[in-house]
Amino acid sequence: MMKSVASAAGPAKNGGTVTIETVADILERELKHVIAEWLMRVEKESDLMHIPLNHDERTGHLPRLIHDVISRLRLDAGTKAPVSKAAAEHGDLRHAQGYTVAMMVEESRLLQVSLFTTLHQNVKQLEFSALLPDVVTIADEVDAQLKEQMLRFMAADKVERAKGK
Repeated sequence: MMKSVASAAGPAKNGGTVTIETVADILERELKHVIAEWLMRVEKESDLMHIPLNHDERTGHLPRLIHDVISRLRLDAGTKAPVSKAAAEHGDLRHAQGYTVAMMVEESRLLQVSLFTTLHQNVKQLEFSALLPDVVTIADEVDAQLKEQMLRFMAADKVERAKGK
């Protein structure tokens, strides 16, 4: 939903207009950048890096989780968001990979930071009237995803304990 408007900040390089985008459009366009930002942050966390994973094992879940955030941003106001199946699968995956609850919370926190950093880097293209409600929606969706991940993680943990592992 991009539109061209005259820049209130003055003329742009392209002749006086800037492209204004929704938060969802920016996140969709910058998907690979968000993942790279997230991975850069994760690689600085020794507690996350002590589990040896290749690039796909570490980041493979992110496109689906971020697409769920983008889909949530595009829902009509008042529409109930569906539970993220990608988040549930991610909870199972991280449990199998040996993560702890704290590690998953940290990954989720870093995802929010990466999403918001990407928006900040694209501030000149942002549709400001929707920015704060969209930031609230992003935080709510990422937290809802984390809840779903934790539910599946704890269920897998309970099954494992019942089997005596």
